[in-house]
Amino acid sequence: MSASPAARLTPATIALLALPPLMWAGNAVVGRLMNGLIPPITLNLLRWVLVLLLLLPWTWWIFRARSGLWANWRRFGLLGVLSVGSYNALQYMALKTSTPLNVTLVAASMPVWMLLLGRVLFGVRVTRRAALGAMLSLIGVAVVLSRGDVHGLLAIRLVPGDALMLLAAMVWSWYSWLLVRPPAQPEPAAIKADWAAYLAGQTVFGLAWTGLMAGVEWTVLDGEAAHIQWGWPLVLGLLYVAVGASVVAYRCWGAGVARVGPATAAFFANLTPLFAGLMSTVMLGEPPHAYHVLGFVLIVGGILVSSRR
Repeated sequence: MSASPAARLTPATIALLALPPLMWAGNAVVGRLMNGLIPPITLNLLRWVLVLLLLLPWTWWIFRARSGLWANWRRFGLLGVLSVGSYNALQYMALKTSTPLNVTLVAASMPVWMLLLGRVLFGVRVTRRAALGAMLSLIGVAVVLSRGDVHGLLAIRLVPGDALMLLAAMVWSWYSWLLVRPPAQPEPAAIKADWAAYLAGQTVFGLAWTGLMAGVEWTVLDGEAAHIQWGWPLVLGLLYVAVGASVVAYRCWGAGVARVGPATAAFFANLTPLFAGLMSTVMLGEPPHAYHVLGFVLIVGGILVSSRR
């Protein structure tokens, strides 16, 4: 008989599940620090170019004609555009005008958007408990976006970064549903069974979209905005988002979820705003406010209510 999820929460498993939220919080902080050094979509492009190069020694075989990647180009193309090409680019664009704490708190509302999109796109029934949890989480997001101004809750004016992160959360929710809904054409077993190959397959197509968007970015931008300030800060930042926030975080998260299941792992994902708040205070001098704490409690409370049986 297999052990219960709680019994499998060994120190090693806790470390596996706590490291990715820490890395993702760092990704938000580094993305904020990169403002002025590199345009956001270009940052996303270089990040995933490095990721693909890091994975290539183990995943080169997916480029073979018989690997199944090209026969399933629609599936991997859509996954790559949503995750590598859109979600990550939107996050870096959001960090131009919003704080890492705001961005990660808005991103913590993803389970709510998954609930709503599941109903709209896939006809998944929403229970009363899930609806109550969604309401609590949405109130938490409203508190964060209104900066705790009770009188402004009915007339929230989003800064561009907050609005972009809301869109990113919806994009990632759609992506997450696609991962759990079986496609019409079965995915190649060899790629699906290999986390690195599965990530590399999405990255190939995501990079094509990101490269196109980076070209548009450089066409639209002018002056200082269209400039890359090469130096150690940028190089170290790129290495972090490619190695830490992408390859290491993705691998640790997959291994942790395999040990305890997605339901238990979801609680660890909620550590991201907490880590982002602590790191923002230390590295950016942006301390959290009372409304951040209230928003965090409401968002996590809503997720807990929704997930309880």
